Amino acid sequence: MELKIYNTLTRSKEVFKPMNPPEVRIYVCGPTVYDFLHVGNFRGPVVFNMVRNYLELIGYEVTYAMNFTDIDDKIIRRANEKGVTSEALTEQYIGEYKKDFQILGLRPHDLNPKVTEHLPAINEMISTLVKNETAYVVDGDVWFSIEKFKEYGKLSGRNVDELMAGARVEVEEKKRNPMDFALWKSAKPGEPAWDSPWGKGRPGWHIECSAMNKAIFGDQIDIHGGGTDLMFPHHENEIAQTEGCTHKTFSKYWMHWHMLNFSGQKMSKSVGNILSMREFAEKYHAEIYKFMILSVHYRSVAEFSDEVVHRTISSLAKVYSSLAIADLYIDQAGVAMASAKLTPATDALWNRVMTALSDDFNMAEVMAIVYEVVKTFNQGVKRGLKANPAVLEKCVQFKLFLNKLSKLTSLFGEDATSFLKFLDDKLIQIYNIDLKQVEKLIAERKLARADKNFALSDQLRDQLNQMKIAISDTPDGMYWEVMK
Repeated sequence: MELKIYNTLTRSKEVFKPMNPPEVRIYVCGPTVYDFLHVGNFRGPVVFNMVRNYLELIGYEVTYAMNFTDIDDKIIRRANEKGVTSEALTEQYIGEYKKDFQILGLRPHDLNPKVTEHLPAINEMISTLVKNETAYVVDGDVWFSIEKFKEYGKLSGRNVDELMAGARVEVEEKKRNPMDFALWKSAKPGEPAWDSPWGKGRPGWHIECSAMNKAIFGDQIDIHGGGTDLMFPHHENEIAQTEGCTHKTFSKYWMHWHMLNFSGQKMSKSVGNILSMREFAEKYHAEIYKFMILSVHYRSVAEFSDEVVHRTISSLAKVYSSLAIADLYIDQAGVAMASAKLTPATDALWNRVMTALSDDFNMAEVMAIVYEVVKTFNQGVKRGLKANPAVLEKCVQFKLFLNKLSKLTSLFGEDATSFLKFLDDKLIQIYNIDLKQVEKLIAERKLARADKNFALSDQLRDQLNQMKIAISDTPDGMYWEVMK
């Protein structure tokens, strides 16, 4: 089964062939750390967590790096506002990011390079560009000359002449070309600065990722990832300065995930619809976020609204409702899951998952398979059945299937019974269900059944159903949950 990846550089799906198999080198642009990270910042980490796990599952040896940008204008401004050093600010929010990452239950990256740790590598790369006349120095500033890189615009498809026509040059900038970009900025009063051959200052944003990449992986990598908002100018400039330095193809494949839309609007501070990952996890749950993100293909815009969150909770609850039933039978029978094996039927379902993922990591198709598996399970297994071998086998196979998917996606790893209760509590709030009325009707129905008044029992069940409460009558008693 060949893996095909949509390569932004060629605008086509290509068969994945790493430069030095079985090694795969992945670099993903990470956050600028000056505040809590918003929900949009974590789409990439959730997607690439799955990408890395899938690549390892099919036999590759992956080294996965994601950087922390800890030198930036925004950092300097925020540090000044708070009256702290840039270093203190960035260390605080690197810690908060790692905590969010842990809350999401994602595998740690192999490497988290920081800009402040790579100043010598940055200086070395800029020096090479100056030496080969791809960059030039003006009054302590160093600029990249886009005219010296003939392929500028090849990633984003931008036309250089059109870009230049629309560009404006600020008075203080002594650039040769309006589209030239900064590699090194000379020190300004009150700002942190570092030594360089061109005087004290700090690196430009784009050179940071290029130099960290080169320091970690050498001249070339297999996959470079980032959001579509980084395609231009950040990734375009990364290509120009890296290839301008090495004269080799920088990254063989470019993968870009799309943005989140808040109720049809792009998430932005100016609109005021920013929600931090921490706030979301505290209000809802990290599992809900992961399920929502992975239900949409990574190259599609993901809608992010109360309605989508509520729909996700209901969908996730369907899966966990079935998982709780499977766990109940497996635990009661004392089945040893460690020695359980996939049947040919479950294996065929798993092969469909692998086929979907081999087509540019199509998690939307995988989720469709999950719903199909849940539906089939629910048709054959309900609460209150006799735990015969056939029922147990269905429970074991359902659990094995979701366990395999959990290792790939970091989903479905919560305790099913307690998490289902959590999701039901959320649905009770969403549907505005009167819990006291539910409990009253449940109690009345228990009495009706005890009195063998089945007509009243059915009437009360219908009443509960209208309130979005599903009832299961089992030998162990009556069980209720919110309809999914």
